[in-house]
Amino acid sequence: MRRALSETYGWKKHVFEIKKTVDGVERESISHEIDHVKKFAKGTFALEIEWNNKDPFYDRDLENFKRLHADGVVSIGGIITRGESLQKGMESLFVTFAKKRGVNSLDKLNRFYTPTPRQKQIIAKSAKSRGSFEKGWAHAFVSDKFGEATTHWRKLEDRVRRGVGNPCPLLLIGIPIGFVSV
Repeated sequence: MRRALSETYGWKKHVFEIKKTVDGVERESISHEIDHVKKFAKGTFALEIEWNNKDPFYDRDLENFKRLHADGVVSIGGIITRGESLQKGMESLFVTFAKKRGVNSLDKLNRFYTPTPRQKQIIAKSAKSRGSFEKGWAHAFVSDKFGEATTHWRKLEDRVRRGVGNPCPLLLIGIPIGFVSV
């Protein structure tokens, strides 16, 4: 998605630099890097994709949109993230992935990545308690990589309801589970 937005559709990374000058002397300079920016005849759209960062990144993004909107350089801010159904269904997606590809042991998992010793212990314990390697690995992997403290719809929605980013107009997109295939 990032590559297509940038290379195919022209949504390029952009650094906005705002300088405060008093009586000809620069007093302050702040920059905001936005991953995808597109300028249109009627305004500028700033877009971030937060797929799996720590959730405080939402605060940064929304506050950047607010400042840039107040300074008149961004007309609308957007965030694309994991939707509620995708967040809830991550474990089942990884179980399906493991079953389709015959990932039923650590040796077979090594085709895709090599877990750390700590992760191997967690996977073994989880596989035992869940009754299969596939279910144990999926649970351990999702808990470790896509947990509650990462960027997903509910975390974004909480911030927006509190007014973070206000008054910048926002377009928020939560990718649902139906858009993901394994």
